[in-house]
Amino acid sequence: PSAPAAGGAEPAAANPAGPERRGKPRTNARSGTRMLVIDDSATIVALLSRMLRQNDYHVLEAGDAELGLEIARTQSPELIFLDIVLPGMDGFAALRQLRRDPYTRDIPVIMISGNEQATEQFYVHRIGADDFMKKPFSRAEVFARIERLLDAQRVPRRLPAGARAGQDDEETA
Repeated sequence: PSAPAAGGAEPAAANPAGPERRGKPRTNARSGTRMLVIDDSATIVALLSRMLRQNDYHVLEAGDAELGLEIARTQSPELIFLDIVLPGMDGFAALRQLRRDPYTRDIPVIMISGNEQATEQFYVHRIGADDFMKKPFSRAEVFARIERLLDAQRVPRRLPAGARAGQDDEETA
């Protein structure tokens, strides 16, 4: 006979994402999807990279915007997590460059910041971010943001203009 679950811990182990998923099965990007994390916090880079690698994604890392832009051009990530506050070039300027470059303009970008202000979100939307994530973030939020950007083949893609960062879509309404 199996031992009884103490304090209801067993269901949480069966569903590591916890109650935040509300019973809906998660759709992951296909295995090996290339994702670039651009953040000057080694802690955030390590945390996000570990989460992504645990889901069998290939993770590229950059500690500043300049290196991130170079990696984006040369290694063609399929999704970019981009911090707003960076040394040197900030995330807004980096996003503008990504959107102007024919090699990178169609890569979906999720902006991340510890400072969630409506004007910042509006500005991020105006210059072409696909989503926005506030620090600190949960594992469930990271994967919900990725899932929102997947097409039918489980490949990250840019959202139509009306569904980008700062705007509600059918799923959140």
